[in-house]
Amino acid sequence: MKLQLALDDLTLEKALELTEKVQDYIDIIEIGTPFVYQEGMRAVEAFRERFPKKEILADMKIMDAGYYEAEEALQVGADYVTVLGVTDNLTIKGCIEAAEKYGKEIVVDMICVPDLPKRIHELEDLGAHGLAVHVGTDQQAAGRKPIDDLRVMAEHCKKAKISVAGGISADTTAEYAALKPEVLIVGSGITHAENPAEAAKAIKDSMISAEEQL
Repeated sequence: MKLQLALDDLTLEKALELTEKVQDYIDIIEIGTPFVYQEGMRAVEAFRERFPKKEILADMKIMDAGYYEAEEALQVGADYVTVLGVTDNLTIKGCIEAAEKYGKEIVVDMICVPDLPKRIHELEDLGAHGLAVHVGTDQQAAGRKPIDDLRVMAEHCKKAKISVAGGISADTTAEYAALKPEVLIVGSGITHAENPAEAAKAIKDSMISAEEQL
């Protein structure tokens, strides 16, 4: 499993500074959606320059103009770009075409997809490289749990890589690891921790331990 650090509510300077502290424990740097709004592709370029050996995901949540918008991030160094699973198949196909032009990957964010099994099969038929479990904060507040969506994803996903976000901590990684996702995404559990490096190390160590026990 890979650990993806979600950077959402930090300035570019603060995000770069924090990532320096935790870089030994993370595999993928996510330029989160609020971060993209604030800094645009400048953030992708800055992280690609500062961390050339890390993978970078631009969480653009594309809804239209798939090829064009995906290419904006891919051409400045993103390894992954997200598109929303609720959008049109043509938009998703455009994103996939752009990613394959650059030898990179598209991750489909499954937030608010009403019929997960059906959409998973459709997206795999389209050639989606990855599918991301994403239960929004409003839905989580109402009682919906990411682990439940992950169980559905693990059951029905046959080819695409699975990533999952939503309140993951060192105490819960074993539960997630049992369902064998390729990527665990952690944001505030690291970025808002009193000691981000210590928190990232604890999560990474727990991931390694959980995998060894499978």
